[in-house]
Amino acid sequence: MKTRFLVFSTFLLAGLTALMVYCWPQLPAQVPIHWAADGSVNGYGPRASLWLFGPGMLAALTWLFCQLPTMSPQRYGIAGFAATYYYLCGVALTLFAYVQALVLLAAMQRGWPMQLALPAGLNVMLILLGNPMGKVRRNFFMGIRTRWTLNNDVVWHATHRLAARLMVASGVLGLIALVLQLPFWLQSVLMLAWAPLAVLYSYRRYQQEQQRAAS
Repeated sequence: MKTRFLVFSTFLLAGLTALMVYCWPQLPAQVPIHWAADGSVNGYGPRASLWLFGPGMLAALTWLFCQLPTMSPQRYGIAGFAATYYYLCGVALTLFAYVQALVLLAAMQRGWPMQLALPAGLNVMLILLGNPMGKVRRNFFMGIRTRWTLNNDVVWHATHRLAARLMVASGVLGLIALVLQLPFWLQSVLMLAWAPLAVLYSYRRYQQEQQRAAS
């Protein structure tokens, strides 16, 4: 799976680099790099920075994702879910490349409005990340890593099975809210609500397991 991940990330890097080369002559000296919630630009930077925060960052993230498993303590390795680990890393890299492509197109005043395109990408990412979340095993850097999940395998598995459903539901509801043009604050709540719910569930489930062990 690591080899497939490297091949996939190489294609992403090549595609983003090719887009940069194509867009470069058409880019202004100062390009938009930050947007407000309503889609208006509120930050600019030199166009050369797009190489660092585009292909450069994508390459750095690929290297980091490959190195993280070697940095983990032995008991927190990824051997039991390596395929899921590299899939989730691939989804994260895809989202990053998508955002960089949006930035390039926005600099040339092309593409969808940022206030629509970015939330759409984030919600799709939630669905793609959530779908296999139940397969993530206890590890050092990925998943719902609370005090309660890390101390109990049963709590870890139960929390991540719930988180998988919550993330997919948040992504779907977020896309519906985007299509219906609901207020930005409501879209944000729908996108993020899964996280505190999963944390609270991990605490409650840990209490139940402690009570069961004590009885």
